[in-house]
Amino acid sequence: MAGNTIDVTDDSFESEVLGSDVPVLVDYWAPWCGPCRMAAPVLEKIADEYDGRLKVCKVNIDDNREIAMQYRIMSIPTMLLFKDGEMVDQITGVAPNFESDLKRKIEPYVE
Repeated sequence: MAGNTIDVTDDSFESEVLGSDVPVLVDYWAPWCGPCRMAAPVLEKIADEYDGRLKVCKVNIDDNREIAMQYRIMSIPTMLLFKDGEMVDQITGVAPNFESDLKRKIEPYVE
């Protein structure tokens, strides 16, 4: 992915997400998922807008099954919000107000 989003793997998840000093929004997605492709530009925009205050990471569930299973990802897109290494919120699917819904979930956790 281009822009400010970070591709995360099973191997880099702990350091990029759990060890982050800023909140992290993790997008669990797959290339064949239509709603995931719809979410991608919004996630890029969020990554740009919250640059330095929030990290936006993407986990391709086809290539990184271990971390998807660990967090019991049953449908995609699913976004998990982490702060201080703990999952604090979850967003599943892409609703009509996706961007504003995401921001409402993120705001309480960013400085």
